[in-house]
Amino acid sequence: MFKLSNWKLLRISFSFYLLPVFLFSLAHAPNLDGFRLLVTFLALHLFLYPSSNAYNSFYDKDEKSIAGIKNPPKVTPGLLYLSFIFLLMALVLGMWINMAFAGMMLLYALISMAYSHPAIRLKKYPILGWLTAGFFQGLFTFAMAYAGLNGFGWNVFEKSHIFIPGLLTSLMILGNYPLTQVYQHEEDGERGDETMSIFLGYSGTFVFSSVWFLVAGAGFIFYFLGQSHAWAVWGFLAGVAPAILFFYTWFYFVKKNPVKYATYPWAMWMIRLSAFGLNVFFIYYFLERTQVLQVI
Repeated sequence: MFKLSNWKLLRISFSFYLLPVFLFSLAHAPNLDGFRLLVTFLALHLFLYPSSNAYNSFYDKDEKSIAGIKNPPKVTPGLLYLSFIFLLMALVLGMWINMAFAGMMLLYALISMAYSHPAIRLKKYPILGWLTAGFFQGLFTFAMAYAGLNGFGWNVFEKSHIFIPGLLTSLMILGNYPLTQVYQHEEDGERGDETMSIFLGYSGTFVFSSVWFLVAGAGFIFYFLGQSHAWAVWGFLAGVAPAILFFYTWFYFVKKNPVKYATYPWAMWMIRLSAFGLNVFFIYYFLERTQVLQVI
């Protein structure tokens, strides 16, 4: 269980790429509290997400590159137990805030398990798997983080001021998610998993993602303007510009030779640029929207 290879498959550093949704939720938190902020961040990014990564790796048993690891180590039975230990730690931390937040994390974990477990394996259903990832990694995570940050309960899902920005994060995930699968066609196909990217094909994946990027981008712009945050529009465009430029450059090369360019290094650079740009922007948005620096 405590083998170095198992700890590597937790992919804790990959939580950086999942941080934008948390930061966007943080920018909307009306009851900022240092303790809840720390506990929510640690519960999600240090324990819940790594637990999910390890669980999925245990059942996928990837031999080729996965998100965050170019050469994944061989899976051992101890990885599953380590996954459950990290999940338990996440739930214990969550209960320090309230039972509702812990319950949300448990539901997230169960859906993540259903995504990979052979008895259900949502991953092998292209549209259902894509929609599930988009909802739970976007809107659900936004609301879950919001509940943890503010000490709220399940009623956060009834609030329009949570639903709308949360929905925008789902639109963003719906565009990004097929790109994370584009270099795994061979291995996913051998397992019988028809991912969304396999379903769409190489070029289709990029066209499909570009449509969702356009929808998500327009949604964010209209949202910021509706909040009288015109300043955020320029910050948002600056944050996503490097990733969008890289995306279309990547697409150009994939159209010429998908086998050569629909690869792990290209996909990881897309993920890095997207996450870095959005993290920087959402930190800026949080500081400006909350005026927290002026308070300090």
